[in-house]
Amino acid sequence: MEPWIFRLSPVADWERFRETGRFDGSAADRADGFIHFSTAAQVAATALRHYAEAGPLVLLAVAAEPLGDALAWEPSRGGALFPHLYADLRLDQVAAVRVVDGRDFAFLARCPQPSETEAWTFIR
Repeated sequence: MEPWIFRLSPVADWERFRETGRFDGSAADRADGFIHFSTAAQVAATALRHYAEAGPLVLLAVAAEPLGDALAWEPSRGGALFPHLYADLRLDQVAAVRVVDGRDFAFLARCPQPSETEAWTFIR
C-alpha cells in the first residue's frame, strides 16, 4: 500500500516511548486491539478528529513494509483503508519524528515524506 505510515501522539506518550523503547498504544489503541496509524493523506483528518484542541504533538514516520504481517490495512472512516499495527511498536521501527501542532493543518494536509529539508529528526 503506502511506503510510509504516520502516528500522531501527545509529547508525553513520545517521551515514555523513548524511555522504554516500546509503544503499546494509547488507551484507545489498547481498547481496539491495535495501534492506529494514518497514511500521509489521512493525517490532517486524524488531527482534526482527535487532536483539534491539542498543543504540541509528535508525528512519527514509520516505514510500512518492515512491519510485515503485523500491519493490516482495514476499512475505517468512510470505508477508507487505515493502517493498523497488531503489535507493539519498537523505537527502532520509527524512522523519523517531527514536533507539530495539532492545529497546523497546512503542514499536516501535505504530510511530506521524511526528509532533511522538512526538519524531521531521524532516529538512528
